[in-house]
Amino acid sequence: MDYFEKTFTIHSRDVTRHRELRLSNMLGFFQETSITHTEALGVGRNKTLDKGLLWIIARQSAEITRMPRYDEEVTFRSWPGPTMRIFFPRHYEVSSGNEILVRGCALWMLIDEKTRSFIFPDEYGIEIDGFLTGNEIPEPRSLAIWFKNTDDLRLVSESLYTARFSHIDINGHVNNCRYFDVVEDMIPTEEYIGYDNTLIEAEYLTEIRPGDTITIRAYRTDDARLFEGRTDRSCFRIRMKKM
Repeated sequence: MDYFEKTFTIHSRDVTRHRELRLSNMLGFFQETSITHTEALGVGRNKTLDKGLLWIIARQSAEITRMPRYDEEVTFRSWPGPTMRIFFPRHYEVSSGNEILVRGCALWMLIDEKTRSFIFPDEYGIEIDGFLTGNEIPEPRSLAIWFKNTDDLRLVSESLYTARFSHIDINGHVNNCRYFDVVEDMIPTEEYIGYDNTLIEAEYLTEIRPGDTITIRAYRTDDARLFEGRTDRSCFRIRMKKM
């Protein structure tokens, strides 16, 4: 079993005004540990980026028992799950001492840089040996079901978002983490209660390129907040629910 671990202190640049780790930064740490570990496992940029193949996330989820706090020393741990045809599951844990704060999972895949279509990794000789520990959270699911029953959804706000330079990543589209900054801005300040004891789920369906403008709708149900960014079709969906 091959894990990746990194221990560091949460700095002021990483947190919100409430002194808890910003959600987008936590997911950014997950991304960076995934890339670093994948390279260490022999699937570096010489096999992907330099050959026009891009790593992207299709779905992800996190069960947050407690968000890391400012000046707290935490350990990010990550490991690959068994490959699922075109998907590379990646599991995460965040701990503080013996306390597990967060468990997460993301489904990664590879796309062709020119066609923007997914590829079959075995055709390119790309393999990652994954494993399971038995402590993983379930693999992230499609969120479409939550947006089909409109009777349960209450639209609370709507806004336009145009992809800006600072949100574009190495793949030439809005980085997944930035969606969380954008939708957080749609939550009224007086309703923000943090992410302790919260389930976060997201799926990314259509990339948002520089200059694209989408409509983002914020919804409420009896027990969750939901967000959807779309043009004539859905670009991303996010669901946040207290556990």
